[in-house]
Amino acid sequence: MRCRRTPTARLASLALAATAALAGLGLALPSTASAARPPRRALPAALPAALAAGSADVAYAGSLLKLNEDVIGPAFTSATGIPYQGHGAGALGLAQQIRAGELTPNVFESVGAGPVALVEPTFTRWYLSLAASPIVVAYNPRSRFAPELSAIAHHKKPVKDLFVLMEHHGFLLGRTNPATDPQGQAFALMVHLAALQYHLRSNAPQRILGPLTTSSEIYAETALEPRLQAGQLDAASAFLSQAVQLHLPYIALPATIDFGYPRYAATYAKATVDIPQVGTVHGVPLVIDVTTIGATDPQAAADFVAFQLNPGIRAAFANGGYTLLKPTLHGDLAAVPPAVRAAVAGG
Repeated sequence: MRCRRTPTARLASLALAATAALAGLGLALPSTASAARPPRRALPAALPAALAAGSADVAYAGSLLKLNEDVIGPAFTSATGIPYQGHGAGALGLAQQIRAGELTPNVFESVGAGPVALVEPTFTRWYLSLAASPIVVAYNPRSRFAPELSAIAHHKKPVKDLFVLMEHHGFLLGRTNPATDPQGQAFALMVHLAALQYHLRSNAPQRILGPLTTSSEIYAETALEPRLQAGQLDAASAFLSQAVQLHLPYIALPATIDFGYPRYAATYAKATVDIPQVGTVHGVPLVIDVTTIGATDPQAAADFVAFQLNPGIRAAFANGGYTLLKPTLHGDLAAVPPAVRAAVAGG
């Protein structure tokens, strides 16, 4: 007869296995101290059997692609024996696909609570906030505008000059679609908030952004930074995490306009943008939110969410350019899986 583990016992097994997997596989995003060590691909000798049947099928915001596919997914499978598969895209678009039944994951990871709200209450009634992801402006070091962009990045010129430069005719500024992606929304809101803060001329946001959802400079989130790296753009919207993980030169924005700090929520809310087919959106902090979705393999899904709170995974988030927040549950707490409640309580 198989002994059923309590949530606390499951969490302890998961934490021990996760630590062993991260150390044994060398999967954490490299810090300065560990970057020189070559990864070992052999599994640790004493991993437990799978903690649950089924698999973790994760739909995640595209900015989480590298962290999920290179670190968290492999470490989760190594630690638990539970298969992982992921699908990255704009979180708003993913939420719309989930609502339409076109996508059936059992875990959903969003940037911002807006996409989660789109699948409530039919698919979930709760979510967990983990970390924040500020907006930055990444740039191409081979761009003809690179000298000015570099001077702004290194504080030799004021940040206000960035927005004047982005108005320049011929400046190629990539971004994502605000109708389907929270990053696209946040970038448009950031430009509007910067116009207020720096007293830019009234039409500056329109000159910088052009048509909000139909500009030729709009790309899928997973394709935007590759185009920048290929030299097809002068600059692009990015989360700090993407710039850090992809080693892109970038301009850090003031905390009052980068949407990365919940304490500035009232300031961010001053920015509003009217998006075709979406309506009016207001500025909110860019927080990584995760929840389980639907009824397929619920224990495997819950274990994947709980795995995010393992200290090694939290360190990978921090090394990857995210600002760690106190893990906080939102919504109907009675609907939160026991494994997740235990992980939050243990943290």
